[in-house]
Amino acid sequence: MSGPCSERVTHAFRERYGREMAVVRSPGRVNLIGEHTDHNLGFVLPAAVDRSIHLAVGLREDRRLRFYALDKDEAFEGSLDDLRSSDLHWPDYLLGILSELTALRMDLRGVDCAFGGDVPIGCGLSSSAALEGGFAFTLNELLALGLDRVSLARLSQRAENRFVGVNCGIMDPFASLLGRERMLIRLDCRDLSYVYVPFDRDDLRIVLCDSQVSRSLTGSEYNLRRAQCVEGLELLRRHHPELQSLRDASPALVESHRTEFPPEVHRRCAYVVAENQRVIEACMDLDRGDLAAFGAAMNATHEGLAHGYEVSCPELDILAEAAQDLPGVFGSRMMGAGFGGCTINLVEADALPSFEAQMGQVYRQRLGKEPVIHVCRLRGGTERVA
Repeated sequence: MSGPCSERVTHAFRERYGREMAVVRSPGRVNLIGEHTDHNLGFVLPAAVDRSIHLAVGLREDRRLRFYALDKDEAFEGSLDDLRSSDLHWPDYLLGILSELTALRMDLRGVDCAFGGDVPIGCGLSSSAALEGGFAFTLNELLALGLDRVSLARLSQRAENRFVGVNCGIMDPFASLLGRERMLIRLDCRDLSYVYVPFDRDDLRIVLCDSQVSRSLTGSEYNLRRAQCVEGLELLRRHHPELQSLRDASPALVESHRTEFPPEVHRRCAYVVAENQRVIEACMDLDRGDLAAFGAAMNATHEGLAHGYEVSCPELDILAEAAQDLPGVFGSRMMGAGFGGCTINLVEADALPSFEAQMGQVYRQRLGKEPVIHVCRLRGGTERVA
């Protein structure tokens, strides 16, 4: 389905490169519960949403690379024979995909690519995974590489890990590439088994409140948290070598070895283990239609992210705590890597106008900012639109 974003990108591509192209829509994602569990091989419950990046891509007959970021009005030129990081940073998401395809010994050609969209940057909807997955999907289509969507998600994760330098998990590209209309994905990040969970609820809204605090996933804190989880796992494996990841540990097991952990490592591991258990229980709540229990789990996740995993910030805490007290709100928590970005709120449809009005007051009176609120609908995953 084409739209204004698709038309803008198509026009920009034709103006700059003057030829035909393939056009692909690649969505951002939300995650209802299960934060920072994916890189610990645990469980998550994400979905693709109606905020997307559109890419216009044309193959070349040479090895030249030309990229244009429409929303930044910035251009990059390079070569398949010299894939190295760019000072602009954003080309690295595309270069990383090409680097991983090269490692697979794929027969590549030069590429022209223009992209833009309406995924809010830095809001926690994973614009980077949408860009990487969309580019990988398009090259797979145009070059007939024969990769399935799960393989493309794995490739996108490797590109971000190895080329961009963010030790992210599989959830973001998986949700973007494999999302379905009005469906959540219950994903096991260890074996990538998954089931689609209907979320056909016209009486509910998924609402994001943007803290407007920018953060960089390539900053040291995100990778430090992952390293602390690895450190905690290795401490546990001294006594329990059968553990493959923190996903295999119980809260009681982590607590029994508390004195052996550095305090901050214990807090990280205790949060991850508790969050995995919350995801399993929250999925059962959702199956039963117990939205009050599901929302309570979301609130508990925020508490754990703020004080156990310590990736929140004052603005996120203010937004989440204020929303949790409002009528018609089942749950609210920060979403994404943290240190900024947005909160995700599960709100009754009838309560949405009141929610937006009251949260607007919170923005103005407590944050000194104008509100930035996004109401998201669940959409299908990455697709070719032209």
